[in-house]
Amino acid sequence: MKQITITIDGKKCTGFEGNTVLSIARNNGIDIPSLCYNGRVKVYGACGVCVVEMDGSPKLQRSCATVATDGAVYHTDTPRVKQARKVAFELIMSDHEGDCLPPCMLRCPANTNCQAYIKQIALGNDKEAVRIVKETNPLPASIGRVCPHPCEKDCRRQYVEEPLSIAFLKYFAADNDLFSGDTYVPEVAPDTGKRVGIIGGGPAGLTAAYFLRLAGHDVTVVDQMPHMGGMLRYGIPEYRLPKEGILQKEIDQIEKLGVTFINDYKIGRDTTFDDFRKYYDATLVAIGAWTPSSIGCPGEDAEGVYGGIDFLRGVIQGNAPDIGKNVAIVGGGNTAMDACRTSVRLGAENVYVIYRRTEAEMPAEKVEIKEAKEEGVQFKFLTNPAEIIAGPDGHVKQMKLQVMELGEPDESGRRKPVPVEGKFEILELDSVISAIGQRVDPAGMDGVALNKRGIIAADETTFRTNLPDVFAVGDATNRGASIAIEAIGEGQKAAKVIDSFLKGNEIPFSMPFLSKRDPKNIDFSQWKTQPRTEMPVREAEVRRSDFKEVNKGFDRDDAVKEALRCLECGCHDYGECELIKFAQREPQLDPSRFAGEKHPYYKEQRLVCIERDQGKCMSCNLCVRVCDEEVGAGLLGLVGRGFNTVIKPEFNDPKTVEKCLTCKACAEVCPTGALKIIG
Repeated sequence: MKQITITIDGKKCTGFEGNTVLSIARNNGIDIPSLCYNGRVKVYGACGVCVVEMDGSPKLQRSCATVATDGAVYHTDTPRVKQARKVAFELIMSDHEGDCLPPCMLRCPANTNCQAYIKQIALGNDKEAVRIVKETNPLPASIGRVCPHPCEKDCRRQYVEEPLSIAFLKYFAADNDLFSGDTYVPEVAPDTGKRVGIIGGGPAGLTAAYFLRLAGHDVTVVDQMPHMGGMLRYGIPEYRLPKEGILQKEIDQIEKLGVTFINDYKIGRDTTFDDFRKYYDATLVAIGAWTPSSIGCPGEDAEGVYGGIDFLRGVIQGNAPDIGKNVAIVGGGNTAMDACRTSVRLGAENVYVIYRRTEAEMPAEKVEIKEAKEEGVQFKFLTNPAEIIAGPDGHVKQMKLQVMELGEPDESGRRKPVPVEGKFEILELDSVISAIGQRVDPAGMDGVALNKRGIIAADETTFRTNLPDVFAVGDATNRGASIAIEAIGEGQKAAKVIDSFLKGNEIPFSMPFLSKRDPKNIDFSQWKTQPRTEMPVREAEVRRSDFKEVNKGFDRDDAVKEALRCLECGCHDYGECELIKFAQREPQLDPSRFAGEKHPYYKEQRLVCIERDQGKCMSCNLCVRVCDEEVGAGLLGLVGRGFNTVIKPEFNDPKTVEKCLTCKACAEVCPTGALKIIG
């Protein structure tokens, strides 16, 4: 066979007469995308994504079906090729009805693969479940207890009856692994010789330290507090998160990987920021938001008025203030719930939560509100502090409350509370706790630019500050204080960027293009209803008098039962899917430009050992061709004409059914997740 030479994107490539442009390209290390081509069957030329431009030819050519011409020059990246390929992918994806990744995973700020770890729990593989979680989150037992689980808000099971208990399942598996005596330990890459300094040992700093150490870097975390943990340790009460029994054990695991921890170390006191930076190849600022926001009413400087975070930290450190018998907590978030429930445990007899909207608008977790009520907390909705009144000794004596009503929606979409003119209430109080938010104190971070709100400004894709070697994440940046899993997500993503920066090729974080199903197009009646497994808790009358953990945890039967409720929304083939692999290479892919009629969505198992998903089928015909040309069975065929054409199986002979059970060749060549082996 005569050898030929062609040029592809400026590279000389050798092949043989009769070879296609695509085969020569791939044999010479050039990856032209193609979805309908497979060397096991004849060329088909259906998908249109492998187009190339040939010098001297007015038309684009499909490289999988074009026989190469000796001496010809081909291009895979001209504007015409890029546009044609982009349109081809948009057309295919516009008719694609499937979830690449489960919606719970996409809603999780850390992008934890909830579906995957829940499946392992259902199978009884707790260690594997923890391994999956720790791909994105090194603190699963802690976060499983305290996370407000945004993932559950997008759980598709809610359309059947209730969302899965995703966070508590993580808590279950993580505890079992933590106390197994054979805890999962990830592998650390060889040392790179690069040093990273992290300021702040909260969830963001600990997460970044974990992933940077796994990448082989020398990581040191400094923190101004006596122990690592940040807000997880000092802002969340013991009854929600046991510090020594759970949090410290997970922190110890990070330290055992080789991360250096230095406590009672404050930038600006023990060293300057510039001197700290000089020792490291990269610095990450993760200092959190530790300054309570003010109430903004007269009298809040009276004795007995405490910031929510200061109050919780004092209790956790054994320095609980004397709050007296009558306590008011101002705010409606989870910090307010922590403060009011802590006040009950300190012996306060009348604990009030002052919130200017109604219960329906409260941002706190519903279970936190419910459990606070069970413990005797009194909620005064539609009230707002007008004045804190001190006695002659300067200590809190009363609070004057402005009665509110709901007006028009504000920028958050919630109805704005407005004062009812002339209507007030008076509360007799011994102390007031402000839990309406936290602010950043950037003291010591000399030279780091702040935004208009006084928060560290960091690029949202690179986490880089105005200083070239300084990155920042978590509550101290951009939007300010948020939930712990947000900080963990940023810490994990920043670690990837910093790792690439240290290797000389900084890669910004970006979410790839993904296919997503609209829940409105899903028939949820196919699943039988099964109630959510509720977390067992200690009785209110008992738990309100101590700081022991409220939750009892799932047992094995409850966890497996709950895990089996998962609908497994994400695609089983995402990691191997050729369609999404190539589609994600295309910039700004927008299939909605071709929105219109789609092929009807359905699944069938007439292939006996293979489930066929019509929503993911792109009619490349590979399955039909391999069944016919290679296997010689001809069990699949095209039915219909034009757009309505679909692939259908035919089983008329028991012998063909038997052959299908042992073959599975069609599933092997499918470039998407349309065919799933089930037997």
